[in-house]
Amino acid sequence: MREALRGLTTRGRSFLAAAAAAGISAIILGERDLLRVAVLLAALPLLAAAYVGRSRYKLACTRSLDPGRAPVGSSARVILRLQNMSRLPTGTLLLEDRLPYALGSRPRVVLERLGAHQASSVAYTVRADVRGRYPIGPLVIRLTDPFGLCELTRSFPSVDKLVVIPQVVTLPTVRLAGEYAGTGDSRARSVAVHGEDDAATREYRRGDDLRRVHWRSTARTGELMVRREEQPWESRATVVLDTRVFAHRGEGPTASFEWAVSAAASIAMHLRQQGYKLRLVTGSGIDIDAAEAAGEGVILDTLADVTTAQNGDISILVEQVRRRSDGGLVIGIFGSLTVPEAELLAGLRGNGATCIGFAIDSSTWVNLSPGERQESDSEHAAAALALVQNGWRSVPVVHGSTLPQLWPAAARGSSGFAWRAAMAETVGGVIR
Repeated sequence: MREALRGLTTRGRSFLAAAAAAGISAIILGERDLLRVAVLLAALPLLAAAYVGRSRYKLACTRSLDPGRAPVGSSARVILRLQNMSRLPTGTLLLEDRLPYALGSRPRVVLERLGAHQASSVAYTVRADVRGRYPIGPLVIRLTDPFGLCELTRSFPSVDKLVVIPQVVTLPTVRLAGEYAGTGDSRARSVAVHGEDDAATREYRRGDDLRRVHWRSTARTGELMVRREEQPWESRATVVLDTRVFAHRGEGPTASFEWAVSAAASIAMHLRQQGYKLRLVTGSGIDIDAAEAAGEGVILDTLADVTTAQNGDISILVEQVRRRSDGGLVIGIFGSLTVPEAELLAGLRGNGATCIGFAIDSSTWVNLSPGERQESDSEHAAAALALVQNGWRSVPVVHGSTLPQLWPAAARGSSGFAWRAAMAETVGGVIR
C-alpha cells in the first residue's frame, strides 16, 4: 500500500489536499455536509491506490526488430507483443520503451484493456543516422486507475540491440587483376566458361581417364597432361581500412571517415558476392576472416562499431597486414597520406599481391583558404603518385565522390593509367 500511495499522481495528491482543506473548514465552521465532501475527496485517491496496488497482473512481453541490422539513414520497426497470462483483465496500461537519444524520443502507447489470456501488439519506428549498437528497452509499463489518480511503474528486464551498419552501395561488376592467389579448392573454374585454352591442367597420373587428356598442353610441355575438374586456386582479398584520426576530417555522418567505412563495407560485400575469401584489417587492431556463411554479418557488425584511433600509424597497419599475408588482392581505403607513408605501403606488395588504394583527400571535407587548398592538393597528388611508383593502383577520392563511379578505375590495366585517368576526371575537386 505504501508503494501505491507513493504512486499518487498530481491529480490524486490534489484530491487529498482538497480533502484536508475541506475537513479543516468543516471542523472550524461546524458544517457536517462539508465534512462528508472531505471524506469523499479523500476516499477517491485512497481507493484508486488500493485498486492499483492490489493489481497483480501476469504479463509477458516479447520484442522483435525488423530488421535487426539497419543501414545508416534507414528505419527499423520495433514490434512489442504483450500478453496477459492471468485470468483477470488488466486496466489501462501505458507502455514506454526506453531508447537512446540517437534513436529519437521514447515512444508511448496506451492499451485500454487486455482480457484474460489476451495478447496485443503495438509497433513503432526508429531511425539512426550514426553507426553503432543501440540498446532498446527495457519496456516500462505504467499501471493506472480509470480516473488517473494513481500510477505505478513496472518494467521488463529484457533489452534488445539494434545494430546500425554503414551504408552499403551496389558496385558494378568488373574484372580485377590478381584475384587468384594461394591454394585450395573453394573456387572452381569451368572449362566451358573460360575456354579450352584456359583449362587447368596437371601431369598425368596412373589411373586417370584418358578422355581428360589435354593435348595442347601435352604438346606444349612434352608431358602427358590432363584437365583438372577444379583449379586449385581461390580468390582472396584483404580490405584494409585506415583509422588514423588525423588522416580524416569532417564531423558526424558526413565525415571522410564515414565515407571510408561505407566504402570498406561496400567493397567487402561486393567481393563476398563475387566469391572471394575475404579478410578485413583496420588500423585499430581489427583482423577478421569472413570465409564462413555468416561472414557478411561479422563484417557489417564490426564496421558498425569501428572508430578512429588516436595513435594510429601506417607502419603498424602494414605490419598487421603482413602478419598473415595471403597474397591475392589488397584493397586499401586510406585517409590523407604523406609521401613517406605512401612509400611504407609498398611493403604490402609481397607474395605477388595486387594492391589497389583509394586515396582519400580528407582536406576536401573542410573549407580551406586558396593557399591552403593549393598546398593540400599538391601534397595529396604527390602521395597518390608515390603510391603508383611503389606498385599500387591509386584511385583518388575527394568530397562528393561516389564509390560506384570510382570502382571501374580499380580494374584498369595499369596503376599509373588508373591514377592519371581518375585525376583527369576530377573537375573542381569533384569526381565526375
